[in-house]
Amino acid sequence: MAADLEFYFDPVCPWAWITSRWVTNVQQLRNYEVSWKFISLKMINAERGYAGHEAYELIHNAGLAGLRVASAARAQGGNASVAAVYTALGNAIHVGGRREELVKDPKSFLQLIVADAGLPAEVAAAYEDSTHDEVIRFETEAALSRTGKDVGTPILTFNPKSANEASLFGPVISKAPKGDEAMKLWDAVQTIAESGVAEIKRSLRAAPQFD
Repeated sequence: MAADLEFYFDPVCPWAWITSRWVTNVQQLRNYEVSWKFISLKMINAERGYAGHEAYELIHNAGLAGLRVASAARAQGGNASVAAVYTALGNAIHVGGRREELVKDPKSFLQLIVADAGLPAEVAAAYEDSTHDEVIRFETEAALSRTGKDVGTPILTFNPKSANEASLFGPVISKAPKGDEAMKLWDAVQTIAESGVAEIKRSLRAAPQFD
């Protein structure tokens, strides 16, 4: 079954997490298929460096560790296992406020995440396995080829591999809408993506809400 949406995420991005909860809500309401893909903030920022922003480097390193585990999960159980790891990670580091635990001790933290996702314990060992970086880099570059490089996470591709495929960065939302409001936003965002609009933006944001 072809996916209705490809969702590119880095697990440490709070905005991507909120957007992903909106997507999963619509997924359930409309029986959509979502393919969970990787985009690494560490790889995106590698060229510009982290001088003066060392705290971000630590967080982005942790995100790459999480993506390696998600890649190992995909090898074990496919797309559903990626979704399970992302859900467990997001609930822990965003909803639970435990991001610093991931940064300080990724080995122990990701062992807990893998167990919570119902996957074999050995999947957690991938956090330091750079052989997964090839697929993470490939998917990161694929996402950026669709939107341009001056973006972050998430990146969404509607109707991938079809004649009306359309991609964009975002939407960046502070709280995930549910029900009818979630579907209205989906239809609006898909319409904008398919229209070819390059940018609609405002810089003011409310604080992220993870409930």
